[in-house]
Amino acid sequence: MAKGSPITKVTQLGGKKIAAIKGTDPYFFLLQSLKAAGLAGTDVEVVNLQHADGKTALERGDVDAWAGLDPLMAQSQIESGSTLIHREPAFNSYGFLNAREDFIKEHPELVQAVADTYERARTWVGEHPDETVAPLAREAKLAPEVAGVVLKERTEVGLSPVPGAEQRAVLERILPTLVEENQVRSEAEARAALDSLFEPAFAQKASSS
Repeated sequence: MAKGSPITKVTQLGGKKIAAIKGTDPYFFLLQSLKAAGLAGTDVEVVNLQHADGKTALERGDVDAWAGLDPLMAQSQIESGSTLIHREPAFNSYGFLNAREDFIKEHPELVQAVADTYERARTWVGEHPDETVAPLAREAKLAPEVAGVVLKERTEVGLSPVPGAEQRAVLERILPTLVEENQVRSEAEARAALDSLFEPAFAQKASSS
């Protein structure tokens, strides 16, 4: 919420303008959060804005709330005094490394090299969180304070890197919304895609080496 907003919880969002990009993780987070609070997406006015524009709209008072993502959220908190009123990690849809199926078949050694590199980085960050802030701030062009919030408060490196049931469960919750809003051609195609979405072998090998 913008600095000074009287809104402190999700149940107060009914009838309000909320900035979010439809089809993105923050949008699905918003819908799940509204549902958990006894509200529906139709109970609010979603203003479809790009993430950075949503941040600006919140800070200018053009919208009542913003379903955003880091590092923009952390920047708004630290630099503009915005407040975060709701967190629920279970509503997040995780981050994935994506590759085309034909590329995986043709270049498995390259896919494995990427998975191995990510696993080494994940392990190192988990063991050296303080030392990671400076390079993150430098490479992402963030203020050190913002990088610290993103890394230490919002980034969970302790989760298993192997995609599976937990990730599928979140996508299963999102799927009906994708169908309802015509963001996929059909529910059958979406479910077929979900059934073939994960290839855990590379992450399993990387985490066991």
